[in-house]
Amino acid sequence: MQVGVCRVQVRLPENQSLKGKRRVIKSITTRLHNKFNVSVAEVDNQHSWQLATLGLACVSTHRSHNDETLSNAIRFITQNYPELELLSSTVETFPSP
Repeated sequence: MQVGVCRVQVRLPENQSLKGKRRVIKSITTRLHNKFNVSVAEVDNQHSWQLATLGLACVSTHRSHNDETLSNAIRFITQNYPELELLSSTVETFPSP
């Protein structure tokens, strides 16, 4: 079993409130979960209305599947949310003990 973990930091430059940020983040998390069957949560910058850090996780029997799934999820965010600026993304895979 392999566990894939991804951290994505985005900036919402035109956002003016936490309510607006929550609307966008909720849309992203729901769509990622439905399309890629990954777990998604906002893991940092909850009180900042222009920054968001998302954590994504998936489990598979193959490392390559996790890497592909998480890379596709990052690509999905950048292609479907042009109002966001991708600041950073990291993908790691851990084998189960």
